[in-house]
Amino acid sequence: MPNIKSAKKRVTVIARRNDENAFVKATLATMIKKFRATVNAGDFAAADKMLPEVTSYIYSAQTKGVIHKNTAARKVGRLNAMLFKAKLTPATKVEAPAEEVKVEVKEEVKAEEAPAKKTTRKPAAKKAKAE
Repeated sequence: MPNIKSAKKRVTVIARRNDENAFVKATLATMIKKFRATVNAGDFAAADKMLPEVTSYIYSAQTKGVIHKNTAARKVGRLNAMLFKAKLTPATKVEAPAEEVKVEVKEEVKAEEAPAKKTTRKPAAKKAKAE
């Protein structure tokens, strides 16, 4: 337990900031989960409305120092990519399993090749002496 007055204050300030940061992180995780659930459900209109809110909250967490700027950019980029890809491939489209097709594999018979001829190389210094 700290004895100095400023150290006591630091303990209370750190505890308060820790609680605030935990709240921001929990809220951020909840918002991202809800956004992903909306996209996975196929409700793109609602997801389009949610995206700016989630993005704004992510960047506000970055500004507060709760998450790093690269982490914020990565999260926003992944959410944007998720929504974009989900719009391109609709979930209602179900593909039937493809029928099995038997393919005959022909093996080519290769003639045995003679081993490569070994050559002996003399270093440049020995060549000069030999000549």
